Amino acid sequence: MDSYQMTKKSNTKVPRKLLNHYAGWKYVVLICTLLVMLLSAIPTLYGENPALQINHQQAQKPAIHTLKQTLESNEIAVKRIDQEGDKTTIVLAENSSQTRAKAILETILPADDDITLALVSAAPSWLQGMGLKPIKLGLDLRGGVQFLLDVDMEPVFNIRAQQLLDNLRVDFRDQGLRGVRISIDRDNRLQLNLPTDEAKVALLKQIATTYPQWKVTQSTGLLVEVSMPQAEKTDIVNLTVQQNLQTMRSRIAELGITEAMVQRQGEHRIRIELPGVQDPATAKNVIGATASLAFHELKSISSGSMVVSNSDGAPIRIARDAILGGEHIIDARANVGEMGAAQVNITLDNAGGKKMSDFTKHNIGKPMATLYSEYSRNNDGSTKKTNNVISVATIQAQLGSQFRITGAGSMADAQELALLLRAGSLTAPVTIVEERTIGPSLGAENIQNGFSALALGLGLTLVFMALWYRRLGWVANVALVANIIMLFGLLALIPGAVLTLPGIAGLVLTVGMAVDTNVLVFERIRDKLREGRSFAQAINTGFDSAFSTIIDANITTLIIAVVLYSIGQGPVQGFALTLGLGILTSMFTGIIVSRALINKIWGRDTRHDLKV
Repeated sequence: MDSYQMTKKSNTKVPRKLLNHYAGWKYVVLICTLLVMLLSAIPTLYGENPALQINHQQAQKPAIHTLKQTLESNEIAVKRIDQEGDKTTIVLAENSSQTRAKAILETILPADDDITLALVSAAPSWLQGMGLKPIKLGLDLRGGVQFLLDVDMEPVFNIRAQQLLDNLRVDFRDQGLRGVRISIDRDNRLQLNLPTDEAKVALLKQIATTYPQWKVTQSTGLLVEVSMPQAEKTDIVNLTVQQNLQTMRSRIAELGITEAMVQRQGEHRIRIELPGVQDPATAKNVIGATASLAFHELKSISSGSMVVSNSDGAPIRIARDAILGGEHIIDARANVGEMGAAQVNITLDNAGGKKMSDFTKHNIGKPMATLYSEYSRNNDGSTKKTNNVISVATIQAQLGSQFRITGAGSMADAQELALLLRAGSLTAPVTIVEERTIGPSLGAENIQNGFSALALGLGLTLVFMALWYRRLGWVANVALVANIIMLFGLLALIPGAVLTLPGIAGLVLTVGMAVDTNVLVFERIRDKLREGRSFAQAINTGFDSAFSTIIDANITTLIIAVVLYSIGQGPVQGFALTLGLGILTSMFTGIIVSRALINKIWGRDTRHDLKV
């Protein structure tokens, strides 16, 4: 029995591990992945066409031939017009005609129709039907306008100081405390001269409990100085800039400009890029405007009030604190009233409607003023605020979330006011400190130069790899081409990804870095062949030994790309994006695609005398 078991055990065959073998499903997944990336990259080859998108609010739409005839009669070339549902898309031949075409259509279409500047894919309809779109191009490649805005925080701090002053005066009046003198200096610090030590102690206690965001910085005798701490100022700056960012995005949406980029730059600056826009006048007027609207109660006494002139120059005394601000306005439409004058119909949100309802309910028969405010920058750089009462109306009944205001001026003035109100009021005035316009011809030249550099770098790399590594070099070349296809496919698929001129530099750098993976593997294979191993063994050992080195080298570079994208802005982010994606695709193609090809062609070769 023992002899039989020993014989049986000795005759048992131990299965040998198959070298350089991929399961069939891996090849299927690999091929499907490359096909998806290829389909995603193809629309970029066709580019984009300038277009206008019209969202119709009424059931009746204008005829296609009418729109085409109107535009062509004004020497605007039209490629095609598509209508689907309540949307009409007009594809134009030139970018420069977009703004003029929009202005012409606004004169013949209903006022409720929304006309948007857009770019549509020039790819075949079967690709568009799959939801595939070209890579979004940045301002330096597409052309357009860039604004750099400075957010002036001085009025914001001044308003906070003025609010504290008003609140303290009310508190002193409620407490029956008289003889307190309050003033605000140029640094928005409050100077309080108190009549008694008891009043000083009560003030210090009140500041600590009721107004903790303020700090007593000086207390000498009966003089107390109150200022805002730096930490509180920093929080206000961050909040104000963030609110202005949201307002700017809303204003650009109201202008009908798509694919715009609005970003914070530095402590209190905002950078706006409007790709494809060649006429910045309209955008500049709306983006740079700092108009706001508020509703105030009329006052007959000086306490808690201010004097503002109306459109005729007559002084009107209104309450300093507004009943309602422009932040509660969710819709504003200009139209013609019963008397033929321009008016603005306003719709408030729930909170604003409740405030207006509560105030008008108890003030029927009393006047209410509509205050229009606008900031401007003087020659010396200081900010100037202009207030103007555009209307004073008697409250006839309790108002709610919908009402109208008159006195805005002409119909054009009413339309501009309605646009600003819909887009929201800025919480701090802004000034355009830099404006750059890049023409479409310069953008096209940047694209040509950038991709010429990419083609040159790719061509030289392909030639070098083919000559230096011979047969394995051709595998590296196939992997490199697959890497470029995957990179373009990912850029087109990722939401928000934008290709810029520095991004093309990242592509060129990726071409050089992509073959590093293959170089490391091929050199390891050469070393193993010199040791006398078979080609199959050299392939298996070469990939395994180079894997950790490849991962280490690429991960460190990927970390740098992530850091650049996180803290960088604009061009730096564009470079970091293509660099980071290029690292991921180069590792995929250099390790997996190259290994799959080599496994399929030479994976089982047992010869020892091959030259690589």
